[in-house]
Amino acid sequence: MFMPTVTHAACSRANLLRCLDSVCAINLSTNPAARCQYCGTANAGEPATGGMRNVSVGGSTRYNITERDLQKAPTDPGERYIWATNQCISRVNGCTPDDVSETYDKLIEQSCTAAGISVQMATLSGNLAKAKTKTACTSEITACVQSDTKCQSDFSACGTDADFTRFFSECVATIPGCDEHTKNIRNELLSSRTSLANNASMVLTSIVESYQSDRAKRLSAAKSICANNSGRESCVNLVCNERMPNKCADGFSDEISMATNLCKFYDTACATLK
Repeated sequence: MFMPTVTHAACSRANLLRCLDSVCAINLSTNPAARCQYCGTANAGEPATGGMRNVSVGGSTRYNITERDLQKAPTDPGERYIWATNQCISRVNGCTPDDVSETYDKLIEQSCTAAGISVQMATLSGNLAKAKTKTACTSEITACVQSDTKCQSDFSACGTDADFTRFFSECVATIPGCDEHTKNIRNELLSSRTSLANNASMVLTSIVESYQSDRAKRLSAAKSICANNSGRESCVNLVCNERMPNKCADGFSDEISMATNLCKFYDTACATLK
């Protein structure tokens, strides 16, 4: 029985190169560092001329990103490379991010050399070109930011915006593939920090109010004991009944006098509450 053979179009590296160059190699003829500046590293500086406009890169324009589409392209080199990758693999059939890496990373590296910039292309190609999901980025960046050596789980080490920004930047720098999500994740972490700070403030206020209430109750109880010398009289009765042989009965005024002196501290304490 005859079975039809299904074939998949192979990636045309030539067309893929044309597409990537239309984003990353603008004015390449007059600026050998263009690929590095547009899609390599911000350390190479901004392009001297041409801005982010698209120009003809020669050959077929079928796969080129138009000047209108380029208006949506990020200006950050890492984000722009990811954007170019997504745009071009959708235009050139059969191509994958691996094809982009194998086709273009060496050219970016050469461009960076021309710009006098030393970059680790393994990081650029293996990580930036393969963007992660928002969920994965949120999990990794949050774990990093809230680690014991940075903001800590309750953000207690990031009380100021400067501290938070410093630690957040350190984490983002070590976690690749998250450029397009970093702004949202930063806002979410700042919101979490604010919520935790507010909750901590509420707990502290509750504790303070509890102590204040307890002190008020104790003071009220103390004043009630001092009213009409009831506390002192209760003390005298206790001493007479438990410590005096004759229970301060009539005729034993010396026992009453002794018990009164033992309970005299009530008079001193109550005097301070008046």
